[in-house]
Amino acid sequence: MAPRGRTFLLPLAAATILVASTIFLFAAAGARWRPADTGLPVPTHAFSTGAAVPVTPNTTTAARKELSFLDENGDPDDPASASASGAARCDPRAAAVRIFMYDMPPEFHFGLLGWSPPSPDSVWPDLSTPPPRYPGGLNQQHSVEYWLTLDLLLSSSSSAAPCGAAVRVADSRDADLVFVPFFASLSYNRHSRPVPPEKVARNKALQEQLVRYLTARPEWKRYGGADHVIVAHHPNSLLHARAPLSPAVFVLSDFGRYHPRVASLEKDVIAPYKHMAKTFVNDSSGFDDRPTLLYFRGAIYRKQGGSIRQELYYMLKDEKDVYFSFGSVQDHGASKASQGMHSSKFCLNIAGDTPSSNRLFDAIVSHCVPVIISDDIELPYEDALDYSKFSIFVRSSDAVKKGYLMSLISGVSKQQWTMMWKRLKEVDKHFEYQYPSQKDDAVQMIWRALSRRVPAIKLKVHRSSRFSRSDRGHK
Repeated sequence: MAPRGRTFLLPLAAATILVASTIFLFAAAGARWRPADTGLPVPTHAFSTGAAVPVTPNTTTAARKELSFLDENGDPDDPASASASGAARCDPRAAAVRIFMYDMPPEFHFGLLGWSPPSPDSVWPDLSTPPPRYPGGLNQQHSVEYWLTLDLLLSSSSSAAPCGAAVRVADSRDADLVFVPFFASLSYNRHSRPVPPEKVARNKALQEQLVRYLTARPEWKRYGGADHVIVAHHPNSLLHARAPLSPAVFVLSDFGRYHPRVASLEKDVIAPYKHMAKTFVNDSSGFDDRPTLLYFRGAIYRKQGGSIRQELYYMLKDEKDVYFSFGSVQDHGASKASQGMHSSKFCLNIAGDTPSSNRLFDAIVSHCVPVIISDDIELPYEDALDYSKFSIFVRSSDAVKKGYLMSLISGVSKQQWTMMWKRLKEVDKHFEYQYPSQKDDAVQMIWRALSRRVPAIKLKVHRSSRFSRSDRGHK
């Protein structure tokens, strides 16, 4: 070959060798590379290790188990471990919201139900057996925190659990929200008065402890509590801790006893009461099978905004096909209300001491079309559910006009009522509290409502962090 040809081929061969070497080096490095090497957090425990109190022994085993590296899709690199982990728990990515829950001492939650941990290191009941029962009667209507806590515990247990709307995560940095397992309503119902020799009621003492506990936590300090969730469903619960914990997202029954600076629809979430009436299963009692036109049973003489009940009682008590009577839990009120609502076309939901009451949700599960007379009421997950499709809303000023309410109700045709009745049978599942929770039940709907608060929380946090770096540099 001519010298000129050899001169041309030598650089080409060198370039070929260089490219081949480069490919080899990248291939060798790529065989060892995992996304975990990028600095993204890879949790090493299935349960929190930074909590103030250790978890129960049955979850500690899961907590000690190291996770494998992840492949480029975020899945376990080892197929065997992937299969095992998939059988053990729900994939957090499949949930609408990821929740970090504090392992708080039992005195804040199941201890209020009389549950005692089997050992000093235990925090939670063993879910391989039935959980502690919540007390009956009127206590149940505000039991929201109980059902949410159980749902999170089940989502993070070592037993197989279906993917729900929320899943508990081990590291608060991987969470969308931080859940505070304080049974505030039960604390109020059972411990709002001092018992000698107590000088301070246990309910107040627990709230003071709660404020100290939360405000000292790094999770709270990170965003000033803006991503925390606290359930205070009873209107009088959390009375002493509302102001200092107001940055958190509250889960409430209404805003009737809250200052606008403490709670609002923009920040907080409304949850349904747990209904007392029996759900009307396999309901085929249509328009002609319900002889009572309008039904109300409950306390008639109320203070504050509930004075309208008394006015309506005197207006409606003698009307044909109207049942308007006093009733209470003590005289088998829940059972009688179930019977009455199941045989009525329309059920009155009138403002009482607060804008909301359990009666609305009793009507919904009884498929008795609610007639809502409460100007300040806020409704659960109304951003996702159109109540006008199965309820009738009446302004208080119109309801007390002579003849107005009866004319309005009597003017609803059989076809219109039947459409609302059918819709009630479709939506009643959204108001059922269950353990384990089921698709689209009250527990799942509340989690989804909370998930819809996450973008606004992140926006607030990000906006507040704009000048944090420059402020630190200035100092």
